[in-house]
Amino acid sequence: MDSLFTPWRFRWVTTSKPDAGCLFCRVRALRRDGPANMVLVRARRNFVILNRFPYNNGHLMVVPNEHVDTIAGMSSAQMREMMELAQRCERALRRLYRPEGFNLGMNLGRCAGAGIEGHLHLHLVPRWAGDTNFMSVVDGTRILPEALSATFQKLRRELRRLPNGGTHSGRRAGSTGR
Repeated sequence: MDSLFTPWRFRWVTTSKPDAGCLFCRVRALRRDGPANMVLVRARRNFVILNRFPYNNGHLMVVPNEHVDTIAGMSSAQMREMMELAQRCERALRRLYRPEGFNLGMNLGRCAGAGIEGHLHLHLVPRWAGDTNFMSVVDGTRILPEALSATFQKLRRELRRLPNGGTHSGRRAGSTGR
């Protein structure tokens, strides 16, 4: 059996994290969106956030507003909106970065690889042939051709430009949405 190593994620795994509650719940409660919290889009039941420790440029997560840890714990409306947002994000990523493929997935529980346990989220990772190189494998250093702040600005612009596709965003940067 082959093994997949992700040494660039070691910093996240080994970083001491204060017990300040759920990261996603804290982000959800913030009143302003922007590069500081990496929230790209908010909808009625979910929001989209750029991953601060990405595998590749454009690594996004769709996160339910409700603190839920299993797919079985989600309502059908939450799931539907999550997938509509994923569809919208895929369109934006395809237009901006022209990936050759995508990884979509969830890690439910620490033993399954969840970095943030207890609050389910869907990863969208754009992929290109050869996007893992010797630096990430040998040195544990991830090479990203674009700064996260630039990725954030591009994606936020593109996601606002695209039709909602069934999501009910209505919330813009600076509004409370509550």
